[in-house]
Amino acid sequence: MNKKITILIVGGTGFIGYHLAKRSLKEGWNVTSVSTRRPKKIRNISSVKYIICDITNKNLLKKKIKKDYHFVVNLGGYVDHSDKKKTYISHYVGLKNLANIFKKRKIKSFVQVGSCAEYGKVKSPQKENFNCKPISSYARAKNNSTNYMKKLSIKKNFPGTVLRFYQVYGPKQDANRLIPIVINNCIKNKKFPCSDGKQFRDFLYIDDAIEAIIKSLKNKKSTGEILNIGQGKPMMVKNLIEYIKKKIKKGRPVYGKIKLRKDEAAITFPNIKKAKKIINWKPKTSFQNGLKKTINFYNE
Repeated sequence: MNKKITILIVGGTGFIGYHLAKRSLKEGWNVTSVSTRRPKKIRNISSVKYIICDITNKNLLKKKIKKDYHFVVNLGGYVDHSDKKKTYISHYVGLKNLANIFKKRKIKSFVQVGSCAEYGKVKSPQKENFNCKPISSYARAKNNSTNYMKKLSIKKNFPGTVLRFYQVYGPKQDANRLIPIVINNCIKNKKFPCSDGKQFRDFLYIDDAIEAIIKSLKNKKSTGEILNIGQGKPMMVKNLIEYIKKKIKKGRPVYGKIKLRKDEAAITFPNIKKAKKIINWKPKTSFQNGLKKTINFYNE
């Protein structure tokens, strides 16, 4: 009888981690989550084993992660980027600690979730072989993690893959993200501050992001690769806000109240040909469908 596949999701209590855990259970896998705190009630799954541990604490991590796993996915790190040092350490040192534990064990695949922020203001459509110019401490930490994974794959034959995500959205996302902010304010018919909305961004529905992780874990061809994971079609932020407003039939955005950060590019979107070629992945959820499902969730 085949041994049941096991997956360790670092950051399994977060938005992407929750959806990955649900999908992994559907695959029939045993799921363990590592995070600094227990999941919110809305993202708690009874059949997931939750381990509470800070991945920057190397000794504690070794004690807590005694078991072997077939798959490891790293979604860990602080989401609030206001504390630059804490952000950098949680994303970079955390990844190194994890990789150093698992390079001594026989895992099938390790997926590091990177970020489009690694490119900095590099011109879009961004390709994986472009020279990255990260600006923020978060982006530098993610890019250093990518480089560390590349080195491990080459020198130690480590089965690592880096997926660079663009803006992922969907049900059960934290309310402090762009799309939930707009949806919730429109539902309540509130006035809310926005940027001028002239920047272009790439928005990817959560189910498509999860599919990319699953395909990377199962496909040996992804080892040692960096793959862009996004819609591949940018949208003007103002058009996104107006679309949500039109669908909900309420909402009072006030444009030009929020200034863009210095590290923000005017246009950011990926070239996704490499992911199509290597793991046979492409997004399947249209923007209209994805937003409909997301609006329905917040309406409920």
